[in-house]
Amino acid sequence: MIRGVIFDLDGVLVSTDELHFEAWKMLAVELGIDKFTREDNKKQKGVSRMESLEVVLSKGSKIYSQEMKEEFAERKNNYYKKLLEELDERAILPGVTECLRMLKSNGNLIGIGSVSKNAPLILEKTGLIKYIDKVSCGLDITRSKPDPEVFEVAANKLGLKYEDCLVVEDSLAGIVAGKAAHMKTLGVGSEYELLRADYEATGLDAEIDWKAILEA
Repeated sequence: MIRGVIFDLDGVLVSTDELHFEAWKMLAVELGIDKFTREDNKKQKGVSRMESLEVVLSKGSKIYSQEMKEEFAERKNNYYKKLLEELDERAILPGVTECLRMLKSNGNLIGIGSVSKNAPLILEKTGLIKYIDKVSCGLDITRSKPDPEVFEVAANKLGLKYEDCLVVEDSLAGIVAGKAAHMKTLGVGSEYELLRADYEATGLDAEIDWKAILEA
């Protein structure tokens, strides 16, 4: 039986994809890279900030030191945090609030498993933090998805066995990570059919048989 549900954040509970794209685009322009597109941005879904940076740099021809790369990543994050200042409950995806309320009333623990170091800020800005029991994010881990660390940390914080947890993700890396942690997985989002999750839905506003999933 599922006792805890661990959600990815971006693309599952909230939509900040456009803000990420804008921030990476600003950095790319500064570096003289004019070919960074939304298709490139899709390759950054579910991976760490440094891996996302490599996607941007691969569009250029220059070689940079690790120190410079770390500065670039920090610069992008500063752009992103500036954009986050305008974030509010309007960024919450359809069906999310109702889903979280249902899980709370059912007695399930709710965790966040996000590689983003900004996850706590996003939860605060959108008001979703009141539904969340524990947060595992980029501040807690050293390895990004598809490594299961972020979900294992979340389960440990919740005090639950891994097999008693369900991971809700919108990226293949996230689903692979959830399965690697021996957790059940629910794939959502526009590409849910490609994620090979245990359960599938277009989003949290879809007709999901939560009773069957939680009691499996």
